[in-house]
Amino acid sequence: MAQFKYLSDIKVKELQGTQNRLGACYSPKETKFSVWSPNSKRVDLVLYKEAFDLQEADNIYEMNKGDNGIWTLVLSGDHKNKFYHYRVERGEEIYYAVDPYARSVSQNGLKGAIIDLEETNPKGWKNDKRPSLKTPENSIIYEMHVRDFSIYPNSGMKYKGKYLAFTEEGTTLAGSKIRTGIDHLKELGITHLHLLPVFDYGSVDESKGEEYNWGYDPMNYNAPEGSYSTDSTDPLSRVREFKEMVLALHRNGIRVVMDVVYNHTYRTLTSSFGKLAPKSYYRLKEGGEFSNGSGCGNEVASENPMVRKFIVDSVKYWAEEYHIDGFRFDLMALHDKDTMKLIEQTLHKIDPNILIYGEPWMADYSPLAEEEQMRKGEQKNLRIGVFNDNLRDAIKGSTRGEDRGYATGKISNIDYVKEGIVAAVNSFAANPEEVINYVSAHDDLALWDKIEKSNPVDSNESKIKMNNFCNAIVLTSQGIPFLHGGVEILRTKYGVENSYNAPDRINQIEWEKKAENLESFLYYKGLIKLRKEHPAFRMNNSKDIKEHLEFIDTSDGIIMYRLIDHANGDDWEEILVILNPNHEFKTVDLPGKEEWKVVVKDQKAGVEVLEIINSSEVLVPGISAMVLYK
Repeated sequence: MAQFKYLSDIKVKELQGTQNRLGACYSPKETKFSVWSPNSKRVDLVLYKEAFDLQEADNIYEMNKGDNGIWTLVLSGDHKNKFYHYRVERGEEIYYAVDPYARSVSQNGLKGAIIDLEETNPKGWKNDKRPSLKTPENSIIYEMHVRDFSIYPNSGMKYKGKYLAFTEEGTTLAGSKIRTGIDHLKELGITHLHLLPVFDYGSVDESKGEEYNWGYDPMNYNAPEGSYSTDSTDPLSRVREFKEMVLALHRNGIRVVMDVVYNHTYRTLTSSFGKLAPKSYYRLKEGGEFSNGSGCGNEVASENPMVRKFIVDSVKYWAEEYHIDGFRFDLMALHDKDTMKLIEQTLHKIDPNILIYGEPWMADYSPLAEEEQMRKGEQKNLRIGVFNDNLRDAIKGSTRGEDRGYATGKISNIDYVKEGIVAAVNSFAANPEEVINYVSAHDDLALWDKIEKSNPVDSNESKIKMNNFCNAIVLTSQGIPFLHGGVEILRTKYGVENSYNAPDRINQIEWEKKAENLESFLYYKGLIKLRKEHPAFRMNNSKDIKEHLEFIDTSDGIIMYRLIDHANGDDWEEILVILNPNHEFKTVDLPGKEEWKVVVKDQKAGVEVLEIINSSEVLVPGISAMVLYK
């Protein structure tokens, strides 16, 4: 914190007001520019009529330095659709920086763009409403990369690799009636679409259509990525089409989560942060070098009051201007707790059910004090969720390819699975909304590829059962379930463990797999329907979980538990869940002698009764979940 000593008198709360809004604030009469660069000798505004214009002397305007290192300028006249830089004199050097608050940018994010945001609103935008969500535990998150979703040649979508693909209804796999695109998401039943980074990032050339990256390389945090728009040279296009995507998803009952990467930037000294105030925006080691807790060359100093303001302003802007419904924080442990608390308070004033969750770890050592790091357990009672990697590894094995988990042959992981079933409320969580349960995501091997590597001698039928069994555990557990997009159709990335820049043939959703693996898709769909229709699977406090979820002693590594007394107001008096990780059928004693109705068995799932059990025992198929009720 010593590096921020000169900021100790900053009145951050005052700066949060709209009167201290940073960036370019446009109106037809004038545009107000504000930028924070506390150690600069001089800052000028450089204005361009076109994105590729060179600097002209009569388009340079000196800015005024005010309190707290904020430089301002009010430029009269209508400057809509012009481009701009800040010319920064710091020490003996001169830099041309893009405004960190730029609402849109030129192609590849090289200049800020002055736009009228009203002109980017699609028809019906002002009447857009967030889909209903009574509690965070009602969420079912589905992770997807914009390009992966539609780029497959037979996807049936016109706007392949673009935001607008999410607006296309009625699409099918070429030559079939198999639904693709947004209709697939609706058919599956998920509630939240989690998009990999969609702010402007630096690792693809927007002028080239074939380049690929996940996007964890932030350049301009408040502007949408241009490679997903139909015209990356038009600053309005990326904004308008992003909003069209959100509007279409909302109309179809799906909330939208942004994957945000405020922990580092793509470049360091050549980034906007590096040009404006490198020793303030970035965390430093004791010797003055840039720290690298992100593993990407730098880490953003969220504890700096003005950097904290930037991050809070940014998420607030996305929630208000783009109607975003949730934020997933990359390497969240690199953010200090006070910043995350302020983010939570700010977002939940907009909508109390905006999702906030993240990775409670970092990639390398950070000088951020350990007690300030947003690690697993530090989120207790903060209404912030963390990824439950304990359950992930317990179910499928660690990220090491050959390692097995409970669902793939390592039955000794049983206790860790039980911990996840109760949303870790007996360990690192205070409430179930704090726990994101999952077995796979974009990182590491796809679930199918993981099973192929850990269980090479198993039959294809057994591997399919393992895939489905893994997420049957997730979708029947307390907490918030998270699915890697495509897992329901046995998505493969052909063994590529880190596909961040792999070509489309590796990353694309191959929609033909839905036709090939329709039984698995229907199984996932049925489990989601069961979860959505029965609140017993989504209790919203630890007290209810402890009172209404009971484990029953069994043998052979089988997990059996019941949800009792109309848990969470469920219509069903009692629900029994049995998990059999063995390859063989197992006979399990049932509690009591009542009639039980089966709704999940082997590779079928839903809310319709599959069979009725009038016995004191039941035969449970191998590598599968069984759900019964009375």
